[in-house]
Amino acid sequence: MILETAQLNLYYGKFQALKNVNLKVKENIITGIIGPSGCGKSTLLRVFNRMNDLIKNVRITGSVMVDKDDIHSPMCDLTMLRKKVGMVFQRPNAFPLSIYDNVAYGPRVWGITDRKTLDEIVQRSLRAVDLFDSLNDNLKSPALDLSAEKQQRLCIARLLAVEPEILLMDEPCSALDPISTAKIEELMIELKKKYTIIIVTHNMQQAARIADDVGFMLLGELIEFDKAKKIFTNPRDTRTSDYISGRYG
Repeated sequence: MILETAQLNLYYGKFQALKNVNLKVKENIITGIIGPSGCGKSTLLRVFNRMNDLIKNVRITGSVMVDKDDIHSPMCDLTMLRKKVGMVFQRPNAFPLSIYDNVAYGPRVWGITDRKTLDEIVQRSLRAVDLFDSLNDNLKSPALDLSAEKQQRLCIARLLAVEPEILLMDEPCSALDPISTAKIEELMIELKKKYTIIIVTHNMQQAARIADDVGFMLLGELIEFDKAKKIFTNPRDTRTSDYISGRYG
């Protein structure tokens, strides 16, 4: 397992947002997290690269292991963790820089200044998201001029440039039209050959299309976690069945 939680609890002040979450994520697959709004999906995702550290009055108990290392240990290098575990957000958040500088941003932060090396990283990262051929002649153009779908691809390329192991995706298609969504889904299926992907989505059809394993969350609890086919055709818990059948959520 590349990522594991054990008895994970998270509190925003007195409010408990996550309750005894036990999760095991396998390498090089897509793990989908589904559930109604406010059930703790995005909170759980942010735990994995400690984004919740940025929120006041957050308290966490239990353990989270990435590559068998405790990410809440005093020995954990937070910068290295966020390099290893990158995140793509609901809406594309391209920087107000050129396409090239967006992708080169992370490597530069890590001290890479050699132009040839940066060129190679930018080309490799854009090729991985199927953008290089279409943008090769316009790498100095503003990234914000790209379509929403291409900006989201660019944001993924920006992550790949620092060579992460895990890609966290928080509703990455929620701002996209159906055609663009299909293209991003195809990209995710291709990327799992090299990366581990954890996606939060309220779109059950999307989870059924692309996820290998699926977890269903409700009121901060991980109610059920299994193979996607099992979750969507023969769930064990009636709450999972009720949600999938549209009785609530």
